[in-house]
Amino acid sequence: MKTELLHITPVLPSQDIKRDIAWYKKYAGFETISADTMYACLKREPFFIHLQWHADTKEDPLLGGSVIKLFAKNIKPIFKEFMERGTVKEGKLQLNTPWGTHEFGFYDLNNNAIFIVEDV
Repeated sequence: MKTELLHITPVLPSQDIKRDIAWYKKYAGFETISADTMYACLKREPFFIHLQWHADTKEDPLLGGSVIKLFAKNIKPIFKEFMERGTVKEGKLQLNTPWGTHEFGFYDLNNNAIFIVEDV
């Protein structure tokens, strides 16, 4: 029997779970599934993002700079939504990239890059 891969759930570092939950709701439309001061599970349709608190010390670095790509079909409507939310500005949607995608991206408050990508 072959293993069936189901999904990937990125766990992104956070300096402030409560703040970041509010940001993901306002600017990316994610709803909270569960949360405490150290960890949160967020969902939007089939996508999950988990947030994990880090102290940003030598022993527990925040680091930031993680990158995730969320693949979708027909990204123009969600790009318009994210413009209306103030997440991205007009002109950030890249159409027909040399690598065969339409895509746009933005950063959260911890400098994690989130890209919405459509294969063309």
